[in-house]
Amino acid sequence: MEERTRGSMEEYRIAVIPGDGIGPEVMDEAVRTLNAAAKKDGTFSFHFDTFPWGCEYYLKNGEMMPADALDTLKAYDAILLGAVGFPGVPDHISLRDLLLKIRHGFDEYINVRPVKLLPGAPCPLAGAKPEDIDMIFIRENSEGEYYGTGSWLYRDTPQEVVIQDSVFSRKGCERVIRYAFDLARKEKKSLTSISKGNALNYSMVFWDQIFEEVGKDYPDVEKKHLLVDAASMFMVKDPQRFGIVVTSNLFGDILTDLGAAISGGMGLAAGANLNPDRTFPSMFEPIHGSAPDIAGQGIANPLASVWSAAQLLEFLGHKDQADRALEAIATLLREHRDLTPDMGGTASTSECGKAIEALMLA
Repeated sequence: MEERTRGSMEEYRIAVIPGDGIGPEVMDEAVRTLNAAAKKDGTFSFHFDTFPWGCEYYLKNGEMMPADALDTLKAYDAILLGAVGFPGVPDHISLRDLLLKIRHGFDEYINVRPVKLLPGAPCPLAGAKPEDIDMIFIRENSEGEYYGTGSWLYRDTPQEVVIQDSVFSRKGCERVIRYAFDLARKEKKSLTSISKGNALNYSMVFWDQIFEEVGKDYPDVEKKHLLVDAASMFMVKDPQRFGIVVTSNLFGDILTDLGAAISGGMGLAAGANLNPDRTFPSMFEPIHGSAPDIAGQGIANPLASVWSAAQLLEFLGHKDQADRALEAIATLLREHRDLTPDMGGTASTSECGKAIEALMLA
């Protein structure tokens, strides 16, 4: 992507897709966080352009985003996504015609979801301490069960059959597994591969084989393997056994929601959709839903969107400011102040975001 500067200050162009429900509210606070980081650092700035795409756009225009949306977005350095989903629009349309279209079109083949219990965050596991829950999920993000191919035969007849294909390529598996091994080596953590090879006798046996092949290049990394059902159990009973985790698209989607539940709730769950080659923009999002039932009330939790903004900062090379954002979140949780009602506080969405901003600028 083209580098853009303003004088001696680097300027990043960010495409903002607030989406539906509480998306616009939490995205305002992600933007606030990024501007605070830029102001504090003083060597870079952000330019934001907002695009009104999503379910409400679909209800008016018959499409989740324009046909040339990817051509528009590819000019940006990164994308911020709020939340997508609205009553009256089927979930498979809202997901596949916006989020998945961007992930696939921009080859965002790495999904990074931290599962980290910050001090002060609520946890349903008795006796769990922050050091017990500190893992990073690396989820294959471009193929697998979400590839979107299959057949629907003999519709509305007694012989009706549906076939949903899962697509696993050697390239797709190798690159996500190698990314996870590199991260495990960098972080000096173990790497656990999660699959279901005992039942899925093609796709997951193939995945397990490639994990073993790639692992030979990383003799210094502790390697583990778990079936997805056992992994679900151990995430609850023994979460400290996990460091870096690599898994397929579907399993990663499900397990990271479980991870959110044990590390503070969906209001703290962030995700990055990365194109590590940087041939296209990467996309950053809170992974919670659009929560239309509370939209417009000013009580949505913006901390997941702030965390996703921190992921964006780190990806752009500003890890110090990313760390400031995470420490600001941790401060609010630790001191139990300026939190929204879902976290046991009384603050509004904007009050919580402004508290993050103040800590970032302090």
